[in-house]
Amino acid sequence: MIHSFLMIGQSNMAGRGFLQEVSPIHDEKIKMLRNGRWQTMSEPINCDRSTSGISLAASFASSWRLFHNQEDDIALIPCADGGTSLDDWSIEGPLFHNAVFQAKAAQKISTLSGILWHQGENDSNGKKHQSYIEKFALLIKTLREELHVPHIPLIVGGLGDFLQYGMYGQYFNEHHEVSKVLLEFAQNHDNCYFASAEALTANPDNIHFDAVSQRKFGIRYFKAFQQKAHILGTVKDEDKIIEQINNRPLTKNEKSELLQYQFAMGTISADEFQNQFAEINKGS
Repeated sequence: MIHSFLMIGQSNMAGRGFLQEVSPIHDEKIKMLRNGRWQTMSEPINCDRSTSGISLAASFASSWRLFHNQEDDIALIPCADGGTSLDDWSIEGPLFHNAVFQAKAAQKISTLSGILWHQGENDSNGKKHQSYIEKFALLIKTLREELHVPHIPLIVGGLGDFLQYGMYGQYFNEHHEVSKVLLEFAQNHDNCYFASAEALTANPDNIHFDAVSQRKFGIRYFKAFQQKAHILGTVKDEDKIIEQINNRPLTKNEKSELLQYQFAMGTISADEFQNQFAEINKGS
């Protein structure tokens, strides 16, 4: 069985963590939607911009794999778009319609099991938080109706505490208020759970979560999903879970796919590829 999860929101859901700052995750049981078909996940997953990078989705999926039937696959449906406001996600707009279209395509080949939302930086000024809950409630209600999943779990995350210290800090002077309304929404709506961004750190721009924090954030999203509970702070074993993910031995297929990627990117020669490929498949 394939369990799929819809990723929606703005750039911190899409992911802007620097790729070289964390160990890559290779797992043939984690898929991502491309052109209506599942491909083995590789990062960046959500290629909304040329600056896309590490998001919370890979560690969410890897955590799911640690605690579920090893025969099942998990799949990600990337639909987040950087720099978008809640109004950009209105039910009349193209972002909403694209997310519905992509999720419906995934439903034909998987069981849609959850929705992951992270957004709010672009609504952190001008008192926009005052109307956030009403607008967001309509978005989620309509999304569930369109996809015929009235009780599907929704995980939302808090905003980074660092936002006011960045190069555009004056535009994020109400980010604490947005985090509060996201928590309030989760507390007052069924099948919705909140994941805290407490103690998470940023890229040098102080806008986007760095790669290490995105790995931790994904674990918090998973814990909220797994426990059907709000995660209001750090997760005590998140570093241990990251270590488990990083130390998982690669399968033969995963080694072969990684080798093919290295060859396609020009980081190894044809001779190196052939020699290593032969070594991987020795005795097959």
